Amino acid sequence: MKYYVVADVHGFYTELITALTKKGFFKDKEPHKLIICGDLFDRGAEPKELQDFILDLMKKEEVILIRGNHEDLATELVANIHKWMTNTVLYTHHWSNGTVDTVLKLTDMTLQEACSYPQECARRMKNTPFFQTILPAMVDYFETERYIFVHGWIPCAAQGYGSKADKFHYEENWRAADATEWYYARWYNGMEAARQGVIEPNKTIVCGHRRCSYGHAKIEGKGEEWGKNADFSPYYGKGVIAIDACTAYSKRMNCIVVEE
Repeated sequence: MKYYVVADVHGFYTELITALTKKGFFKDKEPHKLIICGDLFDRGAEPKELQDFILDLMKKEEVILIRGNHEDLATELVANIHKWMTNTVLYTHHWSNGTVDTVLKLTDMTLQEACSYPQECARRMKNTPFFQTILPAMVDYFETERYIFVHGWIPCAAQGYGSKADKFHYEENWRAADATEWYYARWYNGMEAARQGVIEPNKTIVCGHRRCSYGHAKIEGKGEEWGKNADFSPYYGKGVIAIDACTAYSKRMNCIVVEE
């Protein structure tokens, strides 16, 4: 089986199609699947087009969906719609992370309408294909003989909360982690965790979430994390391949191809 792997699409449908086209996804006549390592929506302007594309791949059984932290954000926003969808939503992380914008686009509501009728907004969002079909199909990780695909990283003992965690320790029974442990793991910096020895013996973990330029700049000492010398190409380290190109900034999307 050939796997085309992307991460952190974030609603950038055009960039996704461009990346897949360059890799030959649409011309491939052999058995193949697309693996998306989390964060389907938020930030990009084409969530509806992306939603339709994913649904089509699901019908053809050509996609594997990994849950990302932005899927958690969407679930949390809708579950607590009265708390977040108020006149102060512009100052919350749901606004800055693009979650609100995705909700508005998928429900065809204006911000004023959503704030005035939050319950209706939640009802419409829960009835979208994203909530009805795509979210339930998502898994915490997907594993093959040689690879493990996740969003942030595998669950492990960490010091610090979420994306601020900076000390990591391997836990052998990570596959038995509960929902809360996976929730935290989706925020981890996989490149940093791998550098500290949190890797799976005889396997490579493919992750998204943190921009590849971190690995090139902070671990390899090449270029900058941001700016004209930043490298957003896939980062390859011991036990890890990181592929988040930070598309909103770099205007490109990484796609790697692996075979089993």
